[in-house]
Amino acid sequence: MKRIVIALILAALALAACSDGKVEVKTTAAGYQGKPDIHPWDSPEASGQKAQWERQIETRTLNQNEYTRTR
Repeated sequence: MKRIVIALILAALALAACSDGKVEVKTTAAGYQGKPDIHPWDSPEASGQKAQWERQIETRTLNQNEYTRTR
């Protein structure tokens, strides 16, 4: 009987040790002030041209295909 009680107490302590405490997130009134999101084709490599960026992605994808590289 004592072993069961001790086991229950140890289990309760182990579970209590794994719990998370209260976490407060500090934000400003203006909200997120990080880096603005841009489109992937607005990079210097694509010069803001979406069609050129899509061709680059398609070429890169085709070069990753082992079947087309070994033919």
